[in-house]
Amino acid sequence: MTKTFLLAGGTSGVGRATVELLADAGHRLLCACRNPDQLPARPNVEPAPFEATDPNSSLALPESLDGMVYFPGSIRLKPFHLLRDDEILEELQINFLGAARLLRQALPALKNSGQASVVFFSTVAVSQGFPFHASIAAAKGALEGFARSLAAEFAPSIRLNCIAPSLTDTPLAKPFLNSEAKREACAERHPLQRVGEPRETAKLVHFLLSADSAFMTGQVLGLDGGLSTLRTQR
Repeated sequence: MTKTFLLAGGTSGVGRATVELLADAGHRLLCACRNPDQLPARPNVEPAPFEATDPNSSLALPESLDGMVYFPGSIRLKPFHLLRDDEILEELQINFLGAARLLRQALPALKNSGQASVVFFSTVAVSQGFPFHASIAAAKGALEGFARSLAAEFAPSIRLNCIAPSLTDTPLAKPFLNSEAKREACAERHPLQRVGEPRETAKLVHFLLSADSAFMTGQVLGLDGGLSTLRTQR
């Protein structure tokens, strides 16, 4: 059955892979993003200019939405003593406040659906405590708490879940994967001995938006190659 979804982002990486997957499945997609001209060319993909860090950024939305996905994110790795307040606030703006603002705008349309699903993106760093991840772990940790609270508040009509990936082969992660030595080192940190692929994450988004996950809400799902739960010796 064709559904209507609001996606924040969608021009690259996991967002683009998800747009392609959902569009090919026949769904109507409203893609709110900074560069609409970079979206996949599909007749059922409708662009809308949007800036995650702008509190005045607003969208014209349909009366009903079946789901929402918020893709904008960042990766800033710095020792804590070098982190400035403005950098921490920027992480919060992109990863948490942008999601909260967009959800506030979409809420009436999501409520009208009757059984809507919202998907946010966290990170494995929230649960694992990696060094140099203080700002991004704090921002994504706030998003996880936000999602759980609203999952309780909006049940049973709106479901909210988070995906907590490890490193995925996207343009955002390019600085960490731009040589064979770096790629091999990143792969070896994972029990499955590789980094994630965007389409794998897109398929999980599709599942969370679908009726197949209708009995799931308030969850943080690790898509991390076993990094958050397994310890292997080689």
